[in-house]
Amino acid sequence: MSRLAPQGAGRLCKVCRHAIARRSYATTSNDGWETVIGLEIHAQLRTRRKLFSEAKLSYDAPANTHVGLFDAAFPGALPVLDLNAVRLSILTALVLQCNINSRSTFDRKHYFYHDIPAAYQITQHYNPIARSGKLQISAGEYGSSRDISVGIQQLQIEQDTAKSQQVGGDRLVDLNRAGTGLMEIVTDPDMRSAEEAGAFVRKLQALLRRVGSGDGDMEKGNLRIDANVSVNRPGEPFRTRCEIKNLNSVRFLQQAIECERKRHIAHYTSSSSPLERETRGMNELTGQTYSLRLKEDAEDYRYMPDTNLPALVIPPSYTEKLRTELPEMPWQTSSRLREKYSLAQKELDTLLALDEFTAGGAQYFEDVVQGLDKPGLARRSLNLIVHDTLGGLNRLGRSWSPLVIPAQLMREIVLGLDDGTVSGSTAKTIISHLTSLHPHKPRPTTLEPLLIQLNLQSKPTSSADLEIWCQRAIQAVPTAAAAVKDGKLSVVGRLIGEVMAVSQGRADPKKARQVLLRLLK
Repeated sequence: MSRLAPQGAGRLCKVCRHAIARRSYATTSNDGWETVIGLEIHAQLRTRRKLFSEAKLSYDAPANTHVGLFDAAFPGALPVLDLNAVRLSILTALVLQCNINSRSTFDRKHYFYHDIPAAYQITQHYNPIARSGKLQISAGEYGSSRDISVGIQQLQIEQDTAKSQQVGGDRLVDLNRAGTGLMEIVTDPDMRSAEEAGAFVRKLQALLRRVGSGDGDMEKGNLRIDANVSVNRPGEPFRTRCEIKNLNSVRFLQQAIECERKRHIAHYTSSSSPLERETRGMNELTGQTYSLRLKEDAEDYRYMPDTNLPALVIPPSYTEKLRTELPEMPWQTSSRLREKYSLAQKELDTLLALDEFTAGGAQYFEDVVQGLDKPGLARRSLNLIVHDTLGGLNRLGRSWSPLVIPAQLMREIVLGLDDGTVSGSTAKTIISHLTSLHPHKPRPTTLEPLLIQLNLQSKPTSSADLEIWCQRAIQAVPTAAAAVKDGKLSVVGRLIGEVMAVSQGRADPKKARQVLLRLLK
């Protein structure tokens, strides 16, 4: 089902006229052709049960073990709508800036195939739950090379089909997936390159995870994409588009778009006959698309209202209540932290990716830096989290959690590095020790017990010894010494680290700082 572009060159639908009116931002490739892309995205709802039955969802259960009577189309079985699926769909639509319909209805989309026992799919073709939204993508965000605004035609709730597989001469059907709740999100044809389509999908995945309405896991088939692609000369009406079905990764999506683009251009430059409007698949091994069938129209599905499901009435008060529950989106969190602390986008992206569902990584960082107003401490904290902590965990093949190094402990390490009571090598030793511990082993929440346990506390030394070590450090790192002389006190930590190396850990970092500053004054 697709309503993204006209069927031929001479006739423009309302959507295409709307897109042409907005071509002020359109891009054209060096070969003089413009690519027009619209997407239909099927996102599985993150619910406990199926959309119209009490059967539980399961990804790895044995075939046909999570099937309700309605999912298997037993005569007399009636649908019972999962209201949580409705709630999650509205939350998603609100973030996409859609208009929520106060009254939406369900339709039957008829076709005969192995994967649909009832011979019809319940969807919202005529009167969906939400319409007319948009998703803004900034230049550089998720791989986009320019600012774009992708219109959302509609967001509708529908049930998934079963999983069918050809094994030898047999067609095997697994009904575990049949009846799973989906959101179908249909975009306007506002994307002009494979990179922009990929950026849209990545941003939508982040949105679904943060809202909690879906996990966007394309490897498991929880988010599948149909891409509609056409090409035309700039200023001309849209030409015939073709649809590539069931793309299950961003990489395959981009490959399919590029392949179709080249195929369409080759046709128009070598033939005067119209391009056939097709539904196509993609060979993941070759990256090439292939014809499945001629594109069907809505009439082919014989849509009709579902008489077993009443209209879905959504009071404006309920919509406003859900609006107050919306969390801060990842790009909003990123923008806020970047502006507040002057941090690099690459490290922020890593931080936000730690927990896309609850923004736990960003919250951990803010717990560490709360009240640390001194310039540079936020960046130092981010480096310790992203490079030292995550680097150590990655080398050990372990995942991050805020319990690996409690926020209060990380905060004390940062403050110790700043005032010189903790050297850089000591901080690295502490972090390496904590990341190597078993994930369930208790950690101390303060620094002092760790220093004692790891024998890292400073040892009594004479003033004469300390001064000699400091002089050696100054001679060993003259550039840092010169910077401190010029007033860049933030560099003194480099000298303190050298003192700790020269003294083999015997020096008191705090006293070493005082001696270094006196010698360099």
